[in-house]
Amino acid sequence: MLKLALLLALAASPLGGQQTLVDEGFTHFYNLDYDQAIAVFEKAIARDPGQPDLHNHLAQTLIYREMFRNGALESELVSGNNSFLRRPKLNPTPETEKRILDEIAKAMELADARLKENPKDTAAMYASGIAYGLRANYFWVVKKAWRDSLKDATAARKLHNRISELEPDNVDARLVQGLHDYVVGSLPLTYKMLGFLLGIRGDKEKGIRTVQEVARNGKLDRVEAQVFLCALYRREKQSKLAVPLVKDLIRRYPRNYLLRMELGQMYSQSGDSVRALQALEEVARLKRSHAPGFDRVPWEKIYYQEGSIEFWYNDLDGSLENMKKVAAASEEVDLNTGGQALLRMGQIYDMEQRRAEAIAAYEKAIAFAPEAEAAQESRKYLSRPYRRM
Repeated sequence: MLKLALLLALAASPLGGQQTLVDEGFTHFYNLDYDQAIAVFEKAIARDPGQPDLHNHLAQTLIYREMFRNGALESELVSGNNSFLRRPKLNPTPETEKRILDEIAKAMELADARLKENPKDTAAMYASGIAYGLRANYFWVVKKAWRDSLKDATAARKLHNRISELEPDNVDARLVQGLHDYVVGSLPLTYKMLGFLLGIRGDKEKGIRTVQEVARNGKLDRVEAQVFLCALYRREKQSKLAVPLVKDLIRRYPRNYLLRMELGQMYSQSGDSVRALQALEEVARLKRSHAPGFDRVPWEKIYYQEGSIEFWYNDLDGSLENMKKVAAASEEVDLNTGGQALLRMGQIYDMEQRRAEAIAAYEKAIAFAPEAEAAQESRKYLSRPYRRM
């Protein structure tokens, strides 16, 4: 669940009112219990419809539920090829899309009304910035509307910059600034040029330092900063630094199986295949024992993660066996996972000099999810065999 895509979400932390309900909602949220979180936030809104933060919480949960359903909260394994920009856009129902945008618009409207009364209302500034950040995430993930996303992300940054000017000791407000610095600094040259035209700057190293500061000293946003810091460490090939953070998050949110899978990926990326596979075996054990939250983990997800680790550590027979299990039940997984499994099968066949079988696997990957990253990569290997770099 820790990927660059999520950094534009600019997580909406609870600010004021109905703290017990808000805390309950975010406990469900971080345990991947999105339907329950939505119900709690709806209850909170019914009690206090004029609180912009509550509308942000609901919009954020609706967006993440769609990402979860589509496998967009999961990151790739040690592939060196983790480009969110090439992911297919999500396709929520028209009703869900309208609801997300309506909740964001309501949060903006309420926050703007408060700012008209008091231009120095930092709580309203924060809520408005979060709303812009959520809409930026929506444009990025769902619509693939880069320009609109960058504009909204910049608006969020400016609002939170203003908070820092008015409240220099407000560490939480710096999270948006740090994430913005990192995301823009990580964009390819084409998008940086677009950002330059919009007056956007970026600095990856500065962004990481800022998020580290919030993770250490934040109050409302400390957990969010720790989640994002894990994503940054993994993306920067510093997974060892993220391991203790992920372990602590697992302790706090034990029903979140993606965190345990992420732990396996971090061990794998840091060169420890034994602990990586042990982490996934723990997921399998929890599923077999019907631990809360783990019945919903498809076995095919576990097979895929194990097979990916085996692939990168040259256990090709084990990897192929696991990927075949995924391909045989592809209806149980999202398009990204199913396509990646078929791609890996093709690559393994190429490494074993089984060219005809490799081409067949690549063709299946393309047919399975034509717009997915796995399909785009598979097309390359139709004309030339895959070779491990």
